[in-house]
Amino acid sequence: MNFIDILYPPVCGFCGKLDKNRLCKKCKIRLKNQSACKIESYKDTSSYFDEHIYLFQYDGEIRDIIIKYKFEDKPYIYESFVKFIENNEKICNQIVKYDIITPVPISQKRYKERGYNQSDLLAINIAKSINKKDLNKAISYKKTLVKIKDNQPQSTLSQEERVKNVIGVYEAKTKENFTGKKVLLVDDIFTTGNTVNECSRILKNIGVKSIGIFTIAKD
Repeated sequence: MNFIDILYPPVCGFCGKLDKNRLCKKCKIRLKNQSACKIESYKDTSSYFDEHIYLFQYDGEIRDIIIKYKFEDKPYIYESFVKFIENNEKICNQIVKYDIITPVPISQKRYKERGYNQSDLLAINIAKSINKKDLNKAISYKKTLVKIKDNQPQSTLSQEERVKNVIGVYEAKTKENFTGKKVLLVDDIFTTGNTVNECSRILKNIGVKSIGIFTIAKD
């Protein structure tokens, strides 16, 4: 056990019990029984992204866990989500098809309030986890987008308002060549898809070939 583990003992993010793997056996089984682990195609729609990969429906216990992760200063919960992903061969094999994994950004104001971007923690550590599995292909982590406007929370708005609320909010900060690349965009929850669709539109404008969305849950 290293010094950090002594100061901050590893726990299962779902039940809080001490567990060196960050995901205890009971929670692993319970959440596996609740999981959806779906890959939904959007290729025949007007969306800028091609597919959506998600682990759970956004309700019950999962909803409570994500709220704690996002709003109650429990960033360590990402470790348990990543461990859950590691144990799902179908999801790992789908993720590794992408060249780059990147998070949906939050504003500087929100980052200062929260202290972390929950989607960024997921993105960077999913990349590390996938690359350790040696699936014959590596996925690169990059912070590609920035949020330049602190808009209203989408959850407070109507469907029509949500579409307008994300316009002009994000931009690409990278000067790298993304032409022909396959990018996986990571967020925590998928509700209407307006946020990830706007981010996908910007990614397409810098030459990205195809885009997948990864979220923990779908509402």
